[in-house]
Amino acid sequence: MPPAEVDVTVDLARALLRSQHPDLAGLPLAVVANGWDNVVLRLGDDLALRLPRRAPAAGLVENEQRWLPVLAPRLPVAVPTPVRVGRPSDGSAGPVFPWSWSVVPWFRGVAAWTVDPASRGGLAEPLADVVAALHVPAPPDAPANPFRGVPLAARDTVVRERLASGSVPQAARLLDLWVRLLDTPVWTGPAVWLHGDLHPANLVATSGARDGAPTADVARLVAVVDFGDITSGDPATDLATAWLTFDAPARTTFRERVVARCGTDDATWDRALAWAVLFTSILLAHSDDAPHLRAIGEHALLQVLGDA
Repeated sequence: MPPAEVDVTVDLARALLRSQHPDLAGLPLAVVANGWDNVVLRLGDDLALRLPRRAPAAGLVENEQRWLPVLAPRLPVAVPTPVRVGRPSDGSAGPVFPWSWSVVPWFRGVAAWTVDPASRGGLAEPLADVVAALHVPAPPDAPANPFRGVPLAARDTVVRERLASGSVPQAARLLDLWVRLLDTPVWTGPAVWLHGDLHPANLVATSGARDGAPTADVARLVAVVDFGDITSGDPATDLATAWLTFDAPARTTFRERVVARCGTDDATWDRALAWAVLFTSILLAHSDDAPHLRAIGEHALLQVLGDA
């Protein structure tokens, strides 16, 4: 992962709370996740802190603070709308911390990547409903993101470089598929809202018996998290989750539900498969210190090549 520019620790987070939200500073606090851009700490039973660990993430946190309160009421699932906002601190009234940060809800459950793919079918229709509700025209001032929602040609060079790096298994087959899909017609509809990073590490799930099949352990969607890459553009970017998250039967369920809700055409699904190739290459090329991302990438590789 990219190196951290600030070492986000429990002591730093507690000091920020004492200076800006003192009523929360006495709650139990523990680091629970350390991602590419942010560190997440659990705060008491019902809250979490989301603090950037490097400068490029600072604007992403501010995008969440600005737009999640707008989008959350439209979505049929819980999302981490900030309940408190933390501000940069120059050290004059608390610790030095250069970026905005958030206090968000804590969602009880597990990351969907830990659920056996055969049990993720229960996520397919709810997640399709989420993207259908999210993928509506975005306003002109929606956050810009040059890495998501753009034409495939804009990502061609970096995909080829990554596949040529020697760090991605089955690179030749992925490249053949990518090159074929590059000719897919571009998105000509309105720029719609996008999550931008819709993979199973950003889905919170739980398990339970499906109605009418009490022995089936079926995952249930609890929340969609990490909207740091929120932007607007081609919905195919988010639809790549069909290969990142699901096996073939659940992918069929997901696709049929999205088509029923949105009328999504075949060209968009072809671009979504191309985005799945792109995300697979990222997950496999940059996961030597993130085993969970490697696991998602290996699953996606099988799914993408199985549909090629």
